[in-house]
Amino acid sequence: MVSKPVTSNSISRSVSLISALAVACGGKHEPTPAAPAAAPSTAEAPGPAPATPAPAAAADVVLVGGDLWTMDPQHPRAQAIAWRGDQIVAVGDDAQVRGLAGPKTRVIDLHGRAATPGLVDAHCHLYGLGADLENVSVRELDSEAKVVAVIAEAAKTRPAGQWLIGRGWDQNRWPGQQFPTRKLLDAAVSDRPVVLTRIDGHAIWVNSVALREAGITKATPDPAGGKIMRDAKGEPTGVLVDNAEGLVMRKEPPPSPELRAQRLRAAAQVAIAAGLTGVHEMGIDEATAEAYRTLAAAHQLPLRVHAYMSIPENLARLATPPAPATGRFEMRGVKIYVDGALGSRGARLYEPYTDDPKNKGLWRTEPAALTRAVDAAVAGGWQVAIHAIGDAGVGAVIDAFLAAEKAHPGDHRLRIEHNQVIAPKDVPRMVAAHAIASMQPTHATSDMPWAEKRLGPVRVKGAYAWRTMLDHHIPFAAGSDFPVEQVPPILGLYAAVTRQDAKGMPAGGWYPDQRMTLSEAIEGFTRGAAYAEGAEATRGVLAVGRRADLTVFSGTLAPDRSLLDLRIDYTIVDGELVYQREPVALRPRDVGRDTRSSLAEVEAARRRATGRNSRSGNEEIGEDRPRSEDSIPRSER
Repeated sequence: MVSKPVTSNSISRSVSLISALAVACGGKHEPTPAAPAAAPSTAEAPGPAPATPAPAAAADVVLVGGDLWTMDPQHPRAQAIAWRGDQIVAVGDDAQVRGLAGPKTRVIDLHGRAATPGLVDAHCHLYGLGADLENVSVRELDSEAKVVAVIAEAAKTRPAGQWLIGRGWDQNRWPGQQFPTRKLLDAAVSDRPVVLTRIDGHAIWVNSVALREAGITKATPDPAGGKIMRDAKGEPTGVLVDNAEGLVMRKEPPPSPELRAQRLRAAAQVAIAAGLTGVHEMGIDEATAEAYRTLAAAHQLPLRVHAYMSIPENLARLATPPAPATGRFEMRGVKIYVDGALGSRGARLYEPYTDDPKNKGLWRTEPAALTRAVDAAVAGGWQVAIHAIGDAGVGAVIDAFLAAEKAHPGDHRLRIEHNQVIAPKDVPRMVAAHAIASMQPTHATSDMPWAEKRLGPVRVKGAYAWRTMLDHHIPFAAGSDFPVEQVPPILGLYAAVTRQDAKGMPAGGWYPDQRMTLSEAIEGFTRGAAYAEGAEATRGVLAVGRRADLTVFSGTLAPDRSLLDLRIDYTIVDGELVYQREPVALRPRDVGRDTRSSLAEVEAARRRATGRNSRSGNEEIGEDRPRSEDSIPRSER
């Protein structure tokens, strides 16, 4: 359970009370929760906020001369901020906040650069990113033959017998747009299993060795919620969709604890270099959670991780309450799939796909089973996040949430992940279910070349409908779904305010009536993300008493293409500098910490992990599969 937020009108009163208590007690405190992210209220117009009262003791750090987007509805913009330890002690104009500088205070002039509350990716796969760094990338290749050529070269450098793992193929980029078969893979690599994940993560392409390892033959039936693609004779072609992926992935050797930790360290460096102070890690198993706890306990986790355990693989775990947080890591949520993805036509729709009239998609979890799982999770004290992309999938999730709300009244922060296509009839039902819309702005700009072909001109109007969510006061949290999409949240801000690609197309934006304002987009990555994890009392707003988590940009923020030219100058978590583009020490204890980034390492990791996105389907990486235990990145979309 998490506390209900107060209204925005109470924020200024609570801030003043917090300041008074701090002066009187000199101790740490937990501020009153902020208003929910459902009703964006931050203003676009600049103007410094009045300085909030603060303790008389000197601050550790003072930032002045900035353009601070505070996300505080009462004082949306400011020039300066100060913090001591891990908590903010003042926000306001330069003259007032400078008064907290003492002999040992580090004062930094931002020279007009923008800063926001620490950006949080509300739906991503950090472990999947780390695994993705090690695997073979076949993104953006425009033919099946080119993919196979890359795999053949990679096989020459890998130990004999070692599984060869890759991802990123997309048949929609190839001539004819047909799914591949195992024929070319077999000719290129026949001494080991080859497993290549489609860009949407909802299909794998394997060779005959992998099929034999899994015991998949002509006689193998399709599993519930999955499909084994077959040729005219009924023989498996080598492509397995959604729940059928697990038939192969159960056989893959699991990673060691050391390898899991290595992947997490590498991924964390990429994330903080992109300006992220926290992530919502979707769909991990207990082994990965333990790797996180080990890093967090050793102070080697440079950002906050709010994790969700993969269900149904860990269904029995629901009988045990969530474990307490370890440092910057906590896992008190569960992640469930209801359907597949639009890109591989597995998202469940009320009516058939426009470009596949006999297909409505898949139920990865049947609605009745979904309702039971949600009830068990809520009863056990777990937060629930459900992957739902098709409109029928979203409708089934709302049904399950309404049943859980009736059986267990309370504030459960139930989340619909992606919420990608919603029928008009389900919007008011989503409001009634008190559901959070956890959506990824870059999915719209990645999917817009083909989404209308899947959905048709009427149904597509209910797709990627951010404005619809905001106008109905549905809580909104923004993420990226990396490493499917690129990591930097700046790209999400740009997609949210323009609904255009990096070239500015289409002119005016794709279904521009669903665009957000810039402040609403920032709010999705700050206040909205904090609300979605029940942390709005301490994070998501630059205000006295909140945690000193900040993202500092290389310039100012504007709702246009200039966002794409920005870089991250500083990423600050708990008042500590965890990433810097320019050398600066915020406090003596920052120097030499294990969590400090090497810029060279971060840039190298980012070059390997990201790059120009080539998605052709809705996807997520890093989810546990029925057996994979996150051994390779897996998409959930």
